[in-house]
Amino acid sequence: MKKLGIIGAMTVEVETLKTQMTELQVTQKAGMEFYEGKLQGLPVVVVVCGVGKVNAAMCVQVLCDCFGVTHIVNTGVAGSLDNRLDIGDLVISYDAMYHDFDCHPINDNYAVGQVPGLPVLAFPADELLVRLAYEAAELVQPGHNHKGRIASGDQFISSSVQKEYIIKHTGAMCTEMEGASISHAAWRNGIPFVVIRAISDKADASAEMDYPTFEAIAAKACASVTCKFVEMLKNQ
Repeated sequence: MKKLGIIGAMTVEVETLKTQMTELQVTQKAGMEFYEGKLQGLPVVVVVCGVGKVNAAMCVQVLCDCFGVTHIVNTGVAGSLDNRLDIGDLVISYDAMYHDFDCHPINDNYAVGQVPGLPVLAFPADELLVRLAYEAAELVQPGHNHKGRIASGDQFISSSVQKEYIIKHTGAMCTEMEGASISHAAWRNGIPFVVIRAISDKADASAEMDYPTFEAIAAKACASVTCKFVEMLKNQ
């Protein structure tokens, strides 16, 4: 039976989902609250992991070890790296990678973002989950959705210099702080995953102003798509 782990970094990113759950049980582990129940009739565990890569990876491991999830989706907001993206547009990950992991000073063969010892530079999302997430997004907000790479790092990106660096070294469509580590941990555990991100800012000098204004709007759009995605996954 399918059991979906739904991870958001902040309460605003998953609060709507929690209010729609049934048969709810709450468990505390590793300083996080795991809301276990059903959403759209599908067994789910919804959790706020906290901001950053370490929190996100820990959360995935708890979901795998303690809750037996079979699939994982990360939902939330991100900064745009692509001029085609407007506030509220969604990016569905076909893969995710780090922009702040850099070992190339000790070995020129290591690309920016590459984790030594792993056979991949970016962690590929599950093809079925990517397709379902994109189809769900098109039902909710047609014409405002994209498939692309997501870049993650422990930085809020708010300067053009940072933005251009990330674009140059990752080719990603958007940037945030958890998706790659969630993808990394799920990939290591052999759990199918996908990241769904709504654009909240342009990841440049305007980000500090835009983010507080548009965070809730972007998070709501992402939650609506995630609900539709859950319904479609249940029917597979």
